[in-house]
Amino acid sequence: MRFLANENVPASVVTALRAAGHDVAWVRTDAPGAPDDEVLARAVMDGRVLLTFDKDFGELAWRRGLPASSGVILLRLPMPPPNDAGAMIAGRIAERADWSGHFSILEPGRIRMRALQTRSH
Repeated sequence: MRFLANENVPASVVTALRAAGHDVAWVRTDAPGAPDDEVLARAVMDGRVLLTFDKDFGELAWRRGLPASSGVILLRLPMPPPNDAGAMIAGRIAERADWSGHFSILEPGRIRMRALQTRSH
């Protein structure tokens, strides 16, 4: 799967997802300091599911009518110790394969998903 990890996603998560075979671009190395709207536009342009801890992307995704070809995973998890973060979050991501086309909230013990709809402009 293709992901775009926001700047606030720890390096250990990016590394673990890549080790699991995912194609992961990372804002922290590719476009540090990019505004949220540019990050979201890049995810759409590159056909990547955005991984973030930033709740602002929820409003951006719905207000802008994020295309169903993309997706957002909002990580609402307590941060485990740094050595465990990558494996824990990558393991939770591996629980599903249908992240594209959804705004998803990954929480302790559950995943909430809402389908994105392409809007006519």
